[in-house]
Amino acid sequence: MASRVRRAGHRDRGRRRAPESPSGGRGRLLGGLALGLAVIGLVGWAVVPDGEPVAGNAAIVPPVAHPPKTLVVLPATRPTPAPSATPSAPATPEVPATGPGTFAVTPGQSAQAGTGSTLLTYTVEVETGLPFDPIEVAAVVDATLADPRSWIAGGRHSFQRVPSDGDLRILVATPGTTDELCAPLRTRGEVSCRNGDNVVLNALRWAVAVPHYNGDVAGYRQYVVNHEVGHALGEGHVPCPGRGQVAPVMLQQTYGLDGCLANSWPYP
Repeated sequence: MASRVRRAGHRDRGRRRAPESPSGGRGRLLGGLALGLAVIGLVGWAVVPDGEPVAGNAAIVPPVAHPPKTLVVLPATRPTPAPSATPSAPATPEVPATGPGTFAVTPGQSAQAGTGSTLLTYTVEVETGLPFDPIEVAAVVDATLADPRSWIAGGRHSFQRVPSDGDLRILVATPGTTDELCAPLRTRGEVSCRNGDNVVLNALRWAVAVPHYNGDVAGYRQYVVNHEVGHALGEGHVPCPGRGQVAPVMLQQTYGLDGCLANSWPYP
């Protein structure tokens, strides 16, 4: 900054001084006074007692003594959204990278789904700190396993959710906890697994699905429930049978479709 000031001074000294008017300093003084009076007359500014300018025809009022300001804390309210022709998309849930490893178990039980002789009971649990209601998650799982396109269509299996001590624990877990519960399987914080009696559904996938499901989060949730429960029933991975065909539910659709069409059901 100092160097710029010095350079400006050099430029100022290099300029030629303008000649004074014939009338000298007296002429400049009278001219400046006349110009100042003209400006005041045109703009109409005045000064109120506290020093703040008031313009134009605003009335000048004496200052008012104001009482001390008091901070009033009101209950938080949600603003009323302005009407819109197109409804806004729901916000994507924020999924933490890891959690405490504790789970909230959905209370109550469901009706038995299917008539197969092999009954599998299950609990539905959501890790503490996730933005998912265990009751809503259980509703998705119950409806998926009770759907006539699910595993009950094979005639061998039936399902029922219980509040505790189920044959399976269907868990929605943070990516970090998923990795811990799935080890030694390598889920890398990205995918789900079945490990022993645990069906671990990665909360990141539960929230946003995968790109090739084209925003069909509900369809992806049905797929991942059927896929991981399929492993618990002894089913293994299978390939895509051919481009343009319906993907088998035991295809690893989280990684890709290999030319198949997305499908959530064992018996579509």
